[in-house]
This record gives sequence, structure tokens and C-alpha cells, in this order.
Amino acid sequence: MKRLMGSLSGCALAMMPAAAWAEGAGGGYRGIASIYFTLITAILIYGVYDAFGKKVMYVAAPLIVIGMYMLLPKT
Repeated sequence: MKRLMGSLSGCALAMMPAAAWAEGAGGGYRGIASIYFTLITAILIYGVYDAFGKKVMYVAAPLIVIGMYMLLPKT
């Protein structure tokens, strides 16, 4: 389970374009939003694993990650 959660969080961080805490003085909310969305994604993936098992999680995890990325603010 540790290896799975580590690899999922690593993939999520590698796929995010901005993994910084702040984007500068004139930046938007994308930095903090990506942190919140990463935490929500991890909780959702763990919920799918807990409710449906490992096989369903392997299918649902990429869909959840892609869906959460699409929900990020575009500014």
C-alpha cells in the first residue's frame, strides 16, 4: 500500500505543471488550488480502493487524476 500511494502521488506531482506554493506577486490561485486538488485526488483514489478494491482503483485512478486536472483554474 505504501508503494502504491507513493507512486500515485509521484505521478500526480509529475503531471502537474505548477507544483509551487506561490506563483509570484501577480499570480492567481493555481498554485494553492493544485495543492488542494492533489489532496482531494488522493482521498478520492483511496476511497475507490477502500470501497471497490484494487482492480477498480487501477481503472478509476487515472480518470480521477485527469478529471481533477481539468477542474483546475486556467488563469
